[in-house]
Amino acid sequence: MVDASAPALGTSRASPLFLREPEIRRGIELLYFGYTNMIRGADAILESRGLGRAHHRALYFIARQPGLAVSDLLRLLAITKQSLSRVLADLMSRGLVAQQVGTHDRRQRLLSLTEAGAELEGLLFDAVRERMASAYAQAGQQAVGGFWAVLVGLIPPQDRPMVEELDRRSRATFAGG
Repeated sequence: MVDASAPALGTSRASPLFLREPEIRRGIELLYFGYTNMIRGADAILESRGLGRAHHRALYFIARQPGLAVSDLLRLLAITKQSLSRVLADLMSRGLVAQQVGTHDRRQRLLSLTEAGAELEGLLFDAVRERMASAYAQAGQQAVGGFWAVLVGLIPPQDRPMVEELDRRSRATFAGG
């Protein structure tokens, strides 16, 4: 039974005792439910193509950094080489990802999306963007900044420079240089 006197889900405030177990559990639950609902539309698109979330993550990061080295994608996804090899083989066999030899280091393998890969990644992004933009609009700019700060706090300190570099590069690419 729902307590009618409780504040609406989106309007509740964290308790001043926000480091206590009930508050931490609430945050974990909201992350689980929020992520599940955010990704639902993309999951349906992936399922219809016989793909999964690992494929989605690979497409997403390759789209963010065309020419991304396989070794960098491995670090970003934090999965085993074997798992990444399976995902990339699947994406390449479907004509969604292309691989080139590095120009400075011939051992390096650089990844980019094909036209079909970019189209699929765009569909997946649109499915997620709608939910994310709606949640951002409801929360407001200050809350979005606080949300980002919490998420950064979940990233191990040694991985934060990698995440910042990804953002810097992708913003430069998006801005056209």
